[in-house]
Amino acid sequence: MTDAEIRSLFPELMNERDGRRMVYLDSAATSQRPSEVIEAVGSFYANDNANPHRGTYLEAEKATEVYEEARNRTASFIGAESRDVIFTRNTSEAMNLLAYTWGAENVGAGDRVVITIMEHHSNLLPWQRLCRMKGAELVYLYLNDSFEITDSEIEEKINADTKLVAFTHVSNVLGVMPPVGKIISRAKETGAVTVMDCAQSVPHMKVDVNELGADFIAFSGHKMFAPFGIGALWGRDELLESMPPFLSGGDMIEYVREQDATWAPLPQKFEAGTQDPGAAAGLLAAISFMERIGMDVIAQRERDVYDYALSRLSELDHVEVYGPADRERFGAIPFNVKDVHPHDTATVLSADRVCVRAGHHCAQPLLKSMGLNSCCRISFSVYNSREDVDLLCDSLKKVRGRLGL
Repeated sequence: MTDAEIRSLFPELMNERDGRRMVYLDSAATSQRPSEVIEAVGSFYANDNANPHRGTYLEAEKATEVYEEARNRTASFIGAESRDVIFTRNTSEAMNLLAYTWGAENVGAGDRVVITIMEHHSNLLPWQRLCRMKGAELVYLYLNDSFEITDSEIEEKINADTKLVAFTHVSNVLGVMPPVGKIISRAKETGAVTVMDCAQSVPHMKVDVNELGADFIAFSGHKMFAPFGIGALWGRDELLESMPPFLSGGDMIEYVREQDATWAPLPQKFEAGTQDPGAAAGLLAAISFMERIGMDVIAQRERDVYDYALSRLSELDHVEVYGPADRERFGAIPFNVKDVHPHDTATVLSADRVCVRAGHHCAQPLLKSMGLNSCCRISFSVYNSREDVDLLCDSLKKVRGRLGL
């Protein structure tokens, strides 16, 4: 498919204002949605709107079928069993679920929780709060000057006191991947449980839980063409079985008595209350879309645009790009225009309908370690093209002049 053909599948990307189309470079925050996802959500509410797992009438059975088919396809998409896939609202909810179930049951005073300095706040704050509550130690794996986590850092920090290691698969700021295999291997040596934030990897590359070897992974639907409000947590069956529920209420029980209750089997044990089958229908459509395009095609297209963007940005003397220049990166590129506040840069670009993110990107400890308070970030998806990069660079050339510099 051509760039124009792929872009045409996304309605918002086709909206022109003042004769100019939108150049959307903020997919690490949320992706655009193809027509088939939007239509799937509308179709559910028009034709199958009922509460799943409850009624025996046709519409309720259809709602249950849609919801569980979305789970089956999500599980297949990551090489998992359906019963081990729990629907959450997003990655943040998944990490909180883990912190207040597995973490609360297994982490105690004097124990160690290890994370990387690259973590999104979603994979930092739950562990920070857990450690404060339990009297445990929160320890960071830091980057060296080459933006790498060294073997010695891993060996030293992940020790016999470590109960859990939580780390990103791909940084939402730098686009770099930590040494996943080494971290998981070291965690297994010490008996620690591993949690991976895959919000920035599942949309862009094939992720298989069996190949990764982690104990838990989590990701968000809205970053992979699906609606807001649905994500997934996968965990090893024996760990999920051992964990208490996170939330209590309808649909997560087997039987309730006046003074106690027994819980439903996996995965319902962790899905209290009425879920969102409309969003599940959208997630099902999003996965179908990704599989039809092909994950290899998605990765190849994004790689071409990413490498082209690094090359073009390096030609602009007034733009400073952060991160390593000599190894593979994915999804996101952080940068700043010299002597210009990132929010001012983003505002000027917005006037040209170029959409970038500016701020701390929910990764303040990482930015502080880089000597920054904030920066701009561009991030890509399958609908981006080299033309988008050219339009970005054309607009970047105007930033300083428009601000009188």
